[in-house]
This record gives sequence, structure tokens and C-alpha cells, in this order.
Amino acid sequence: MTVNLEVADGVGTIRLDRPPMNALDIATQDRLRELAGEATRRDDVRAVVIWGGEKVFAAGADIKEMQAMDHAAMVARSKDLQDAFTAVARIPKPVVAAVTGYALGGGCELALCADFRIAADSAKLGQPEILLGLIPGAGGTQRLARLVGPSKAKDLIFTGRHVKADEALAIGLVDRVVPAAEVYEQAHAWAARLAAGPALALRAAKESVDAGLETDIDTGLAIERNWFAGLFATEDRETGMRSFVEEGPGKAKFR
Repeated sequence: MTVNLEVADGVGTIRLDRPPMNALDIATQDRLRELAGEATRRDDVRAVVIWGGEKVFAAGADIKEMQAMDHAAMVARSKDLQDAFTAVARIPKPVVAAVTGYALGGGCELALCADFRIAADSAKLGQPEILLGLIPGAGGTQRLARLVGPSKAKDLIFTGRHVKADEALAIGLVDRVVPAAEVYEQAHAWAARLAAGPALALRAAKESVDAGLETDIDTGLAIERNWFAGLFATEDRETGMRSFVEEGPGKAKFR
């Protein structure tokens, strides 16, 4: 398998495993969508890490595979391509990308699907599709602009240049930069911390933020209001408030 899901202590690691560069061919894209669905459904997965291994996150699409495709073939395929990445973005649980080496093209787009990105100090990210006479096709023009703003997104997409970890941190493309040997450990620790939290509240928070960004402020407030009120029907809310009253803040243990 080119992608695997391993679960331990509430954290599911979606591991890309297509040496040497984790090129995202059609089979890998379809497997990503399958495992994103599995991570969504499984109750023992409470947070997710996306990980490409010690050397590389993902260097992009399989160019040789794409070169053989004509317009009609890509019209038929492009929706499935986007759906595979959207399935990762819509996992209703905290997701962190552990980025080592290259995260280019589709690899960068995959990292953009996470809620949080931890990168190696030697990592390089970018959207070099323009150098192939193309644009990003797996969500890059949309998710990158929403994350770093349209001007910076256009800079990266128009030039196709690679961004080193320090610049990626400065523009908000990644959230933390650490030594390469610590990337997965820190990503897993971030995920494990949230895996112990209130699952329904975390889902509500994620979906409120993500859905709210796609609409006007009044609709966003309505989304927040509905989730907020709905959480008063949950055991997690009872546990959290009871613990706060009896023991003080931050000591609740959620099931």
C-alpha cells in the first residue's frame, strides 16, 4: 500500500509510503481518500497525523502519469483528485501535518488540508505547477490563499518558487519549525494532547471555523451558535463544567 493508517493512543497516523519521493499518483490519491474516511469513522482515532517519513513529505503529483493524460482524461479525473484532498481536510478531528524534506505541488496541497503544520528546519514547500504550464489542481489556489492571503499565495503560485522553512513560518504557511529528527515526535505529541480532549467540542470548533470562513459573518455566527447550544446536550460538557466547579480549570478527563 502507498498509504497506511496506524493507530496508537487515540492518534491515527496516515503514513505516505511510496519511495523515493512519495509522488501522489492516482492510486495514492484514492488511498488517501479511503483512509481519511476510515479515520473519520473510527472511534479509536481522535486526532490524526499526516506523515511522509523522515526524508520527504510528498514531492508532488506523479508527473509521468499526468503527462500521459489529455484534456478529456483530466476532466474526468480532476474532481476525484480534489475529492481525495477534501476528504482529508474534512476529517472532523484535529489533523496535523508533519512535514520533512519536500512538500511541493500536491504535497504542499496535502499539508494545507491539515489544521496545523509542523515542519523540519530543512523543509521546502511550494506550488511549482506553473513551471509545468499548469496551476495547482488539488485545492492549492483556494486553501493557500485562505491561509496566507491572496498576495503571498499569488507570489508562490505565479513564480513556482520553493519556500524554506523560516520563510514558510514567517508567512504563516507552517505553524512551527523544529529539527528534522523531532518533526514526527512533536506532531504526534500535539495530536495526542488533543486526542485526550472533548471530541464533540473539538469537532464543533473545527467545523465552525472552517464553515464560517466560507460564508458571511452572520451565517458564521449562526453556525457557531448552533454548535455552541448543541454541546449543552453532551456528556463532555457536563464533565468539563463539573470538573471546573469541583476541581478548578483544566483538570477534566473526557471519555
